[in-house]
Amino acid sequence: MNHSLTRRLPRLVLEAILLVVGLAMVFPVFWLVSTSLRPGSEVLAAAPSLLPQHWTLSNYVTAFSTAPFGLWLLNSVIFATVSTVFILITSMAGGYILAKFEFPGNNLIFGVILATAIIPFEVYMLPVFLEVQAVGLVNTLPGLILPYVILSYGIFFMRQNIKTSVPDELLGAARIDGLSELGIMIRLVPRLLGPALSALAIFAYLQSWTAFIWPLLVLNSENLFPAQLGMVQFNSTNSVDYGIVSAAAVVTLAPTVLAFLVLRRRIIEGVTLTGMTG
Repeated sequence: MNHSLTRRLPRLVLEAILLVVGLAMVFPVFWLVSTSLRPGSEVLAAAPSLLPQHWTLSNYVTAFSTAPFGLWLLNSVIFATVSTVFILITSMAGGYILAKFEFPGNNLIFGVILATAIIPFEVYMLPVFLEVQAVGLVNTLPGLILPYVILSYGIFFMRQNIKTSVPDELLGAARIDGLSELGIMIRLVPRLLGPALSALAIFAYLQSWTAFIWPLLVLNSENLFPAQLGMVQFNSTNSVDYGIVSAAAVVTLAPTVLAFLVLRRRIIEGVTLTGMTG
């Protein structure tokens, strides 16, 4: 018995550590939801409880009634959806070309793309803004979406998956059957990359959905604000109503959490299958 316990002890310790880390990561979300369901008098209490003493949905009602929060959510959905569609298209096209075609500079181009993936957007945000301003797209949805139509990490991610999941023999057979390269990329390749596309879609959607600095820079009209930027409008110059802000944050967070819960298996499978060769 003691020998069996000794063998299982490392695993039990590891599971205990993972449990503590998991609870530490989930607790802020739990506290956010709990705060959104408290009346204002409880939010700033000296010794707040884990659960509200008086449950209320008034913060959610106020968030939608005092500001065009529904419109901001719609703007976020449009922004994130259009951006994700473009990223999937550009990433799959770029990844397919870099993975399956040999041409001078292939590895150099891939190296440059990979290098840009580690550069924070804030570093080159100002030149992008000047370009958007030059074409007259400041304070427009196209100007908001434009920097989010290509994701360098997405090209890398799809290239690695295509290398490992799309056999050359299958592509050769498709060419013999008369399928063009464009037809192969549109009709054949996506069928083999379901998990990878799902994983990339949620990553791309999250990137657009959580964007804040770029919308703050490029948008002036309140009617064009995405939800992340719109939540700032709930803060006054002298105080912050944490209950209303928390309610707005919960509503903004919910779609991404639901998307992950629905697609979690495909996301994990897509990340697991990402090859690191070549």
